[in-house]
Amino acid sequence: MARQIQTMKAATAAKKLGVLLDATPEEFRDGVVSRDELDALQADPPEWLRELRRDGPHPRPVVADRLGVSISGLARADITEPLTTAQITALKEEQPEWLVRERATRAESQREEARVQAKESGRPAR
Repeated sequence: MARQIQTMKAATAAKKLGVLLDATPEEFRDGVVSRDELDALQADPPEWLRELRRDGPHPRPVVADRLGVSISGLARADITEPLTTAQITALKEEQPEWLVRERATRAESQREEARVQAKESGRPAR
């Protein structure tokens, strides 16, 4: 029996690749991606994918991660549009009040999560 090829929508593949679907080439957006094709894109990204990952525009999860805040923190700051690497860098340099506040919130959340995990596993928190 032949192996059935698993495919995914371009939106799902873009999410897994960490790029904004609207910024991908039309042939990528309009097609479907097999698991093998996704693996190949991750292992040896074409120039368009390297460029998107480097310069953006980036989807919210990537923007949040690069700024060190949560996706909810972006929403609270009214950052709803994709940002480029240059825009993210400018925000990091400017250090607006919302960014400082949201980074502190995320850091506290991560400390609390680590404390709970340590308690549940019986290890002392770091």
